[in-house]
Amino acid sequence: MAQSLELLLIQFLMPDNDARRQAEEQIKRLAKDPQVVPALVQHLRTAKTPNVRQLAAVLLRKKITGHWAKLSPQLKQLVKQSLIESITMEHSPPVRRASANVVSIIAKYAVTAGEWPDLLPFLFQCSQSAQEDLREVALILFSSLTETIGNAFQPYFVDLQALLLKCLQDEASNRVRVAALKAVGSFLEFTSDGDDLVKFRQFIPSILNVARQCLASGEEDVAVIAFEIFDELIESPAPLLGDSVKSIVQFALEVSSSQNLESNTRHQAIQIVSWLAKYKSNSLKKYKLVIPILQVMCPLLAESNNSNEDDDLAPDRAAAEVIDTIAVNLPKHVLPAILEFSSLSSQDTNPKFREASVTALGIVSEGCVDLMRDKLEPVLHIVLGALRDPEQMVRGAASFALGQFAEYLQPEIVSHYESVLPCILNALEDASDEVKEKSYYALAAFCENMGEEILPFLDPLMGKLLAALQSSPRNLQETCMSAIGSVASAAEQAFIPYAERVLELMKLFMVLTNDEDLQSRARATELVGIVAMCVGRGRMEPIIHPFMEAAVLGFGLEFSELREYTHGFFSNVAEIMDDGFAQYLPHVVPLAFSSCNLDDGSAVDIDESDDENINGFGGVSSDDEAHDEPRVRNISIRTGVLDEKAAATQALGLFALHTKNSFAPYLEESVKILVKHSEYFHEDVRLQAVISLKHILTAAHAIFCNSNDGQAKALEILDRVMNIYIKTMTEDDDKEVVAQACMSVADIIKDYGYMAVEPYMQRLVDGTLTLLREEAACQQPENDSDIDDDGDTAHDEVLMDAVSDLLPAFAKAMGPHFAPIFAKLFEPLMKFAKSSRPPQDRTMVVASLAEVAQNMGAPIGGYVDRLMHLVLKELASSDATNRRNAAFCVGELCKNGGELSVKYPYAFLDILFTFNFLATYTEYRPDGFGWLCGGRLHEILFSISFF
Repeated sequence: MAQSLELLLIQFLMPDNDARRQAEEQIKRLAKDPQVVPALVQHLRTAKTPNVRQLAAVLLRKKITGHWAKLSPQLKQLVKQSLIESITMEHSPPVRRASANVVSIIAKYAVTAGEWPDLLPFLFQCSQSAQEDLREVALILFSSLTETIGNAFQPYFVDLQALLLKCLQDEASNRVRVAALKAVGSFLEFTSDGDDLVKFRQFIPSILNVARQCLASGEEDVAVIAFEIFDELIESPAPLLGDSVKSIVQFALEVSSSQNLESNTRHQAIQIVSWLAKYKSNSLKKYKLVIPILQVMCPLLAESNNSNEDDDLAPDRAAAEVIDTIAVNLPKHVLPAILEFSSLSSQDTNPKFREASVTALGIVSEGCVDLMRDKLEPVLHIVLGALRDPEQMVRGAASFALGQFAEYLQPEIVSHYESVLPCILNALEDASDEVKEKSYYALAAFCENMGEEILPFLDPLMGKLLAALQSSPRNLQETCMSAIGSVASAAEQAFIPYAERVLELMKLFMVLTNDEDLQSRARATELVGIVAMCVGRGRMEPIIHPFMEAAVLGFGLEFSELREYTHGFFSNVAEIMDDGFAQYLPHVVPLAFSSCNLDDGSAVDIDESDDENINGFGGVSSDDEAHDEPRVRNISIRTGVLDEKAAATQALGLFALHTKNSFAPYLEESVKILVKHSEYFHEDVRLQAVISLKHILTAAHAIFCNSNDGQAKALEILDRVMNIYIKTMTEDDDKEVVAQACMSVADIIKDYGYMAVEPYMQRLVDGTLTLLREEAACQQPENDSDIDDDGDTAHDEVLMDAVSDLLPAFAKAMGPHFAPIFAKLFEPLMKFAKSSRPPQDRTMVVASLAEVAQNMGAPIGGYVDRLMHLVLKELASSDATNRRNAAFCVGELCKNGGELSVKYPYAFLDILFTFNFLATYTEYRPDGFGWLCGGRLHEILFSISFF
């Protein structure tokens, strides 16, 4: 075999494709025989040309797995010895590396079986050799062996770390330093112990030195390994970086701003800054790195894109991600620098910088939302000015920024409608389709939260939108439909004069079947549902059938977004038609079930590249006997399917809520789906499941209330729902999902009374206590640096509002019997009333306590002294909502906690006159004036006459 195999190896390397193909077929046939192993070993050691020796090693690597167990001990020893000789004596680096790869595969079996005890000592010996080649190949082997026998290195971990650090600092060989860098990356991936990981902190200066040397010598692909290492260090929960974060950021910023480097290299550098902003934001703040980062990232927004460049690697896009992430995590440290950049750049003669000025403002509007609300005047001055810029790119960026403001800066942005809407109307007639498209987006976002303020603009708006809908390209028609939907939602009944024309146009879109038109069909389906909500059942019921028919037919077109919007359409129709929707249940519920049961479509990207593919040797090694495990590079989920599942889950709940008894045939299957979706991996689907379970409970109550065994069935569903909600409260990691579970529990208590939830009270109280102490899963920081002492990473306001609403729900259901439970919850709740807390926290506490006082009654008297100090402060608030809540609270304390005018006479008069309390309270609770004044009305009237 040896002689024939040698000829075939030579033939395979010939340029003649036919000869190569014939050789490949015969090599595959011979490779099925275990005797191919010694034959390949012989050629690895004796073949005259390096290419043949390398090919022999490549084939050996592929075939050794299937044949190793069949080899005799003597032959196994020969293979191991030959590979060691090849590594130590071979002159060709590619052959040495190929041999090292074979060693890595054999070690997986031989080392773990105790058949190769001298391998690791041999590698340590090579790594300290005077020969550069041996040091390099030893490090290469250390890298590859971590993937196969990583656990075998555990006893040598300290020695290995010292060795790697020494090799990173090897002054005699750049190749050794590079190999050491790769080895560090491999060991970091393998190492999970926090104490072991921390020791890698001392490697950072040497890693940076090697990376800089590689960039200087043009080895950018190697320098990128340094960023991959930093990625591992940053994502680790262990405190690995320390003050080295300063050096890492400095290096990353140098690379980010170097336009002579490859796009991928710069992208990796920018990505590191983004990860630091996400996972180590407090470190950036501690070492005052936010401003230096923004000083590099903001100008990158103005960097021109290369038309041949992958957009995902474009510096401006990557920089935008960094700015957005820092704004979300450290808003107070970001906005001043952004405002300064935008103010200066908005006057720049370079249109790219003028574009960047408004782009930056749009990017930070989500993270810096609270701070930007107070800066809207100067911010809008910049953006509205940019909307009139002579350059298209600047006008487009301004439209984008306005859309972002409309989405995040509510409700303050709406108060500027008189200056904003005319500018958007003008932009709708821009010469550029790109500007028009972004203007439709801005209009849609802006109008969505408007009410009657839109009425003066309604006619000119609809005139332009209807004209554009009939004459624009498809992409503009889609954004135009979105804008019409927002206008309709804002105008409500005032939209009726335009409804008929819009619906007639939508009929044309809802019959489109070409693939390129399905996005438009989806938007049209959504818009019909929105218009239906505006005009109501009376006008829609006589004309709805053809729209329903078209929507059902659209499911056969296999377009996920169309199915998603169709579920939303069905939900809207169910909401306006109520029990009249029952006739459509046999058609629409199976579609919802189908979407809920869709496969998620996980997409796994496999990396099968190796040395032989690079060198053109891949063909001969792809057969059934190759057992190497490919490396998974990336896992992604088809987000369209997720959105469709969420919409279908929502639809099931709304169908049940609005058709109640008619939903009985679908109840059992719906419960199964919603229970399953309550533990779904994605929070959007879990959220809709949590909402829909409450609707299902409402339907079940209606369905079973009159049947003999109905109470037992209803209680069974209640038990499943309550257990899910209680588990969600403490175990779900998404704040919005947890908030919805809390709101649903409060609604259940309100709808069904204390007796329905009595078996769950202890667990509900425990869950509430966990949330008030901020110890639930959704309240845990993602890593050690997320804990902040100055409020940059405060809790979610919506979550704590929902949690605090549970206390009044308990009190209303239990009355005075709530007192022992309230005693447990009082101190954790009062933590949110501290002066160091933001105003909205104190508002939340006062509102909750007022309702508890109202419903719990006399036991609230034991807390009066503690509460008055808080309430007096809130009555002095400049916020009307705070004053109303505080006034309500004082009144309830007067009613249930004794005459405060007797106990606090001077403070009480201070309340009356300094804070205009009487007007506030009697407006909010006119029936409470007697409780408030008690027996001291004559003193109050005397005081009034005196003043």
